[in-house]
Amino acid sequence: MEIRSLTPHIGAEIIGVDLSQSFSNEEFADIHQAHLDWKVLVFRDQTLSREDHKAFGRRFGKLHVHPMNYKGTGDPEILQVKTTAKSAYTAGNGWHTDVTCDEYPPMGSMLYITETPASGGGDTLYADMYLAYDLLSDPMKEMLEGLVAVHDGAIPYIGAYKSAPPEGGYPRHEHPVITTHPETGKKVLYVNPGFTSHIKGLTGAESRAILDMLYKHVAQTPRLTCRVIWEPNTLTFWDNRCTQHHAVWDYHPDSRYGERVSIVAHERPA
Repeated sequence: MEIRSLTPHIGAEIIGVDLSQSFSNEEFADIHQAHLDWKVLVFRDQTLSREDHKAFGRRFGKLHVHPMNYKGTGDPEILQVKTTAKSAYTAGNGWHTDVTCDEYPPMGSMLYITETPASGGGDTLYADMYLAYDLLSDPMKEMLEGLVAVHDGAIPYIGAYKSAPPEGGYPRHEHPVITTHPETGKKVLYVNPGFTSHIKGLTGAESRAILDMLYKHVAQTPRLTCRVIWEPNTLTFWDNRCTQHHAVWDYHPDSRYGERVSIVAHERPA
Protein backbone atom coordinates (compact mmCIF):
# COMPACT_ATOMS: atom_id res chain seq x y z
CA MET A 1 0.00 0.00 0.00
CA GLU A 2 1.32 3.42 -1.02
CA ILE A 3 0.09 6.72 0.41
CA ARG A 4 0.21 9.91 -1.67
CA SER A 5 -0.88 12.95 0.28
CA LEU A 6 -3.15 15.61 -1.24
CA THR A 7 -2.04 18.26 1.29
CA PRO A 8 0.31 18.05 4.28
CA HIS A 9 -2.56 17.68 6.77
CA ILE A 10 -5.70 16.34 5.06
CA GLY A 11 -6.37 13.95 2.21
CA ALA A 12 -4.40 11.07 0.69
CA GLU A 13 -4.71 8.74 -2.27
CA ILE A 14 -4.20 5.08 -1.40
CA ILE A 15 -2.42 3.16 -4.14
CA GLY A 16 -2.23 -0.61 -4.53
CA VAL A 17 -5.43 -1.61 -2.71
CA ASP A 18 -8.33 -3.53 -4.30
CA LEU A 19 -11.40 -2.89 -2.13
CA SER A 20 -13.28 -5.80 -3.70
CA GLN A 21 -10.88 -8.24 -2.03
CA SER A 22 -10.80 -9.26 1.62
CA PHE A 23 -8.08 -7.79 3.84
CA SER A 24 -5.85 -9.36 6.42
CA ASN A 25 -6.01 -7.82 9.88
CA GLU A 26 -2.62 -6.20 9.23
CA GLU A 27 -3.81 -4.63 5.96
CA PHE A 28 -6.98 -3.38 7.60
CA ALA A 29 -4.95 -1.87 10.44
CA ASP A 30 -2.86 0.06 7.89
CA ILE A 31 -5.98 1.47 6.20
CA HIS A 32 -7.51 2.32 9.57
CA GLN A 33 -4.38 4.18 10.67
CA ALA A 34 -4.20 6.04 7.35
CA HIS A 35 -7.81 7.08 7.86
CA LEU A 36 -6.97 8.51 11.28
CA ASP A 37 -3.84 10.21 9.96
CA TRP A 38 -5.26 11.76 6.78
CA LYS A 39 -9.01 12.00 7.51
CA VAL A 40 -9.89 11.61 3.79
CA LEU A 41 -8.77 8.56 1.79
CA VAL A 42 -9.17 8.28 -2.00
CA PHE A 43 -9.16 4.86 -3.69
CA ARG A 44 -9.16 5.03 -7.50
CA ASP A 45 -9.84 2.40 -10.20
CA GLN A 46 -12.14 0.30 -8.02
CA THR A 47 -14.70 -2.13 -9.44
CA LEU A 48 -17.19 -2.72 -6.63
CA SER A 49 -20.54 -4.40 -6.30
CA ARG A 50 -22.90 -3.07 -3.66
CA GLU A 51 -21.97 -6.04 -1.49
CA ASP A 52 -18.26 -5.22 -1.90
CA HIS A 53 -18.98 -1.63 -0.93
CA LYS A 54 -20.95 -2.64 2.15
CA ALA A 55 -18.43 -5.29 3.16
CA PHE A 56 -15.67 -2.67 3.25
CA GLY A 57 -17.88 -0.42 5.37
CA ARG A 58 -18.70 -3.21 7.80
CA ARG A 59 -15.01 -3.69 8.59
CA PHE A 60 -15.35 -0.39 10.47
CA GLY A 61 -18.70 -1.01 12.16
CA LYS A 62 -22.47 -1.18 11.77
CA LEU A 63 -23.82 0.43 8.60
CA HIS A 64 -25.92 3.57 8.93
CA VAL A 65 -29.43 4.03 7.51
CA HIS A 66 -29.91 7.59 6.28
CA PRO A 67 -33.05 9.38 7.56
CA MET A 68 -34.06 10.23 3.98
CA ASN A 69 -33.40 6.79 2.54
CA TYR A 70 -37.01 5.87 1.94
CA LYS A 71 -36.77 5.82 -1.88
CA GLY A 72 -34.38 4.80 -4.62
CA THR A 73 -32.33 1.69 -4.12
CA GLY A 74 -34.51 -0.65 -2.08
CA ASP A 75 -31.43 -1.18 0.11
CA PRO A 76 -31.58 0.91 3.31
CA GLU A 77 -27.80 0.77 3.76
CA ILE A 78 -27.10 2.33 0.34
CA LEU A 79 -27.75 6.03 -0.22
CA GLN A 80 -27.93 7.07 -3.88
CA VAL A 81 -26.19 10.34 -4.74
CA LYS A 82 -27.60 11.27 -8.12
CA THR A 83 -27.72 14.61 -9.91
CA THR A 84 -29.04 15.22 -13.44
CA ALA A 85 -30.15 18.19 -15.52
CA LYS A 86 -33.62 17.80 -13.98
CA SER A 87 -32.43 17.81 -10.34
CA ALA A 88 -33.75 20.61 -8.14
CA TYR A 89 -30.70 20.28 -5.90
CA THR A 90 -27.61 18.16 -5.44
CA ALA A 91 -26.91 16.47 -2.13
CA GLY A 92 -24.21 18.16 -0.07
CA ASN A 93 -23.97 21.42 -2.04
CA GLY A 94 -22.80 23.38 1.00
CA TRP A 95 -20.45 22.85 3.94
CA HIS A 96 -21.70 20.17 6.31
CA THR A 97 -20.85 17.08 8.34
CA ASP A 98 -23.05 14.08 7.55
CA VAL A 99 -26.25 13.59 9.56
CA THR A 100 -25.13 15.32 12.75
CA CYS A 101 -28.85 15.46 13.65
CA ASP A 102 -28.56 11.79 14.68
CA GLU A 103 -27.79 10.86 18.28
CA TYR A 104 -24.92 8.75 16.91
CA PRO A 105 -23.86 10.46 13.66
CA PRO A 106 -21.83 8.42 11.17
CA MET A 107 -18.17 8.00 12.14
CA GLY A 108 -17.32 7.89 8.45
CA SER A 109 -18.82 7.81 4.98
CA MET A 110 -17.70 6.00 1.81
CA LEU A 111 -18.88 7.52 -1.47
CA TYR A 112 -18.33 5.43 -4.60
CA ILE A 113 -18.69 7.53 -7.75
CA THR A 114 -19.24 5.67 -11.03
CA GLU A 115 -20.40 8.53 -13.30
CA THR A 116 -18.69 11.91 -13.42
CA PRO A 117 -19.84 15.02 -15.33
CA ALA A 118 -18.98 14.79 -19.03
CA SER A 119 -17.66 18.36 -19.14
CA GLY A 120 -15.75 18.21 -15.85
CA GLY A 121 -16.50 19.59 -12.41
CA GLY A 122 -18.28 17.89 -9.54
CA ASP A 123 -15.30 17.91 -7.17
CA THR A 124 -15.70 17.65 -3.39
CA LEU A 125 -13.93 19.91 -0.90
CA TYR A 126 -13.01 18.55 2.53
CA ALA A 127 -12.09 20.72 5.54
CA ASP A 128 -9.92 19.69 8.49
CA MET A 129 -11.88 20.49 11.66
CA TYR A 130 -8.88 19.79 13.89
CA LEU A 131 -7.10 22.66 12.17
CA ALA A 132 -10.26 24.79 12.22
CA TYR A 133 -10.22 24.46 16.01
CA ASP A 134 -6.46 25.03 16.30
CA LEU A 135 -6.64 28.30 14.35
CA LEU A 136 -9.16 29.83 16.76
CA SER A 137 -7.80 32.24 19.38
CA ASP A 138 -7.38 30.99 22.93
CA PRO A 139 -10.16 33.27 24.26
CA MET A 140 -12.54 31.97 21.58
CA LYS A 141 -11.66 28.35 22.44
CA GLU A 142 -12.34 29.06 26.12
CA MET A 143 -15.70 30.64 25.33
CA LEU A 144 -16.83 27.75 23.09
CA GLU A 145 -15.68 25.01 25.48
CA GLY A 146 -18.69 23.59 27.30
CA LEU A 147 -21.29 25.07 24.94
CA VAL A 148 -23.88 22.73 23.39
CA ALA A 149 -25.54 23.14 19.98
CA VAL A 150 -28.74 21.71 18.54
CA HIS A 151 -28.51 19.77 15.25
CA ASP A 152 -31.82 19.48 13.39
CA GLY A 153 -32.50 17.24 10.38
CA ALA A 154 -35.41 19.43 9.33
CA ILE A 155 -32.96 22.16 8.25
CA PRO A 156 -31.62 20.33 5.16
CA TYR A 157 -34.18 17.60 4.60
CA ILE A 158 -37.29 19.80 4.73
CA GLY A 159 -35.86 23.30 4.35
CA ALA A 160 -33.43 22.63 1.48
CA TYR A 161 -34.57 19.33 -0.02
CA LYS A 162 -38.33 19.87 0.48
CA SER A 163 -38.84 16.23 1.52
CA ALA A 164 -41.83 15.00 3.48
CA PRO A 165 -40.70 14.07 7.02
CA PRO A 166 -41.28 10.58 8.36
CA GLU A 167 -43.74 10.02 11.17
CA GLY A 168 -42.38 11.80 14.22
CA GLY A 169 -40.18 14.08 12.14
CA TYR A 170 -36.49 14.00 11.28
CA PRO A 171 -33.93 13.48 14.08
CA ARG A 172 -32.90 16.39 16.30
CA HIS A 173 -30.13 16.08 18.88
CA GLU A 174 -27.66 18.11 20.92
CA HIS A 175 -23.87 17.88 20.64
CA PRO A 176 -20.98 19.86 22.14
CA VAL A 177 -19.66 22.76 20.06
CA ILE A 178 -16.13 21.47 20.72
CA THR A 179 -15.73 17.70 20.74
CA THR A 180 -12.80 15.35 21.25
CA HIS A 181 -12.12 12.71 18.62
CA PRO A 182 -12.57 9.35 20.38
CA GLU A 183 -9.54 7.70 18.74
CA THR A 184 -6.98 10.51 18.32
CA GLY A 185 -7.88 12.60 21.38
CA LYS A 186 -7.69 15.81 19.33
CA LYS A 187 -10.13 18.71 19.73
CA VAL A 188 -12.64 19.29 16.91
CA LEU A 189 -14.84 22.24 15.96
CA TYR A 190 -18.21 20.47 15.70
CA VAL A 191 -20.84 22.82 14.29
CA ASN A 192 -21.89 23.01 10.65
CA PRO A 193 -24.34 25.09 8.59
CA GLY A 194 -25.99 21.98 7.19
CA PHE A 195 -27.54 20.88 10.48
CA THR A 196 -26.71 23.19 13.42
CA SER A 197 -29.71 25.38 14.31
CA HIS A 198 -28.50 27.23 17.42
CA ILE A 199 -26.32 27.19 20.52
CA LYS A 200 -28.23 26.48 23.71
CA GLY A 201 -28.33 29.08 26.46
CA LEU A 202 -27.51 32.05 24.21
CA THR A 203 -29.89 34.62 22.81
CA GLY A 204 -30.88 34.16 19.20
CA ALA A 205 -28.67 37.06 18.14
CA GLU A 206 -25.67 35.79 20.12
CA SER A 207 -26.03 32.27 18.74
CA ARG A 208 -26.41 33.49 15.17
CA ALA A 209 -23.38 35.77 15.40
CA ILE A 210 -21.12 33.05 16.80
CA LEU A 211 -22.28 30.37 14.38
CA ASP A 212 -21.97 32.70 11.37
CA MET A 213 -18.42 33.58 12.44
CA LEU A 214 -17.48 29.89 12.77
CA TYR A 215 -19.06 29.02 9.42
CA LYS A 216 -17.14 31.85 7.70
CA HIS A 217 -13.99 30.66 9.44
CA VAL A 218 -14.35 27.29 7.69
CA ALA A 219 -15.61 28.56 4.33
CA GLN A 220 -13.07 31.39 4.01
CA THR A 221 -9.91 29.61 5.16
CA PRO A 222 -8.59 27.71 2.11
CA ARG A 223 -5.70 26.17 4.05
CA LEU A 224 -8.19 23.96 5.90
CA THR A 225 -9.14 22.09 2.75
CA CYS A 226 -8.20 19.45 0.24
CA ARG A 227 -10.02 18.90 -3.05
CA VAL A 228 -10.97 15.47 -4.38
CA ILE A 229 -11.23 15.39 -8.17
CA TRP A 230 -13.51 12.49 -8.96
CA GLU A 231 -12.88 9.96 -11.71
CA PRO A 232 -15.24 7.09 -12.55
CA ASN A 233 -14.88 4.17 -10.12
CA THR A 234 -13.37 6.22 -7.31
CA LEU A 235 -14.25 5.60 -3.66
CA THR A 236 -13.52 8.27 -1.06
CA PHE A 237 -13.71 7.48 2.66
CA TRP A 238 -13.81 10.41 5.06
CA ASP A 239 -13.73 10.65 8.84
CA ASN A 240 -17.04 12.34 9.63
CA ARG A 241 -15.96 13.05 13.22
CA CYS A 242 -13.32 15.62 12.25
CA THR A 243 -14.16 16.92 8.77
CA GLN A 244 -16.72 18.92 6.86
CA HIS A 245 -17.26 18.62 3.12
CA HIS A 246 -18.87 20.50 0.26
CA ALA A 247 -19.95 18.81 -2.98
CA VAL A 248 -19.53 21.48 -5.66
CA TRP A 249 -22.45 21.66 -8.10
CA ASP A 250 -20.70 23.34 -11.02
CA TYR A 251 -21.62 20.88 -13.78
CA HIS A 252 -25.25 21.56 -14.73
CA PRO A 253 -26.68 20.20 -17.05
CA ASP A 254 -24.31 17.22 -16.84
CA SER A 255 -24.93 14.24 -14.56
CA ARG A 256 -23.07 12.69 -11.65
CA TYR A 257 -23.89 9.40 -9.95
CA GLY A 258 -22.61 7.52 -6.95
CA GLU A 259 -23.67 5.47 -3.94
CA ARG A 260 -22.76 6.04 -0.32
CA VAL A 261 -22.30 3.75 2.64
CA SER A 262 -21.84 5.24 6.11
CA ILE A 263 -20.78 3.67 9.40
CA VAL A 264 -22.51 4.40 12.70
CA ALA A 265 -20.25 5.77 15.42
CA HIS A 266 -19.70 3.69 18.54
CA GLU A 267 -20.25 6.73 20.77
CA ARG A 268 -21.95 10.11 20.76
CA PRO A 269 -19.86 13.20 20.01
CA ALA A 270 -18.36 14.26 23.35
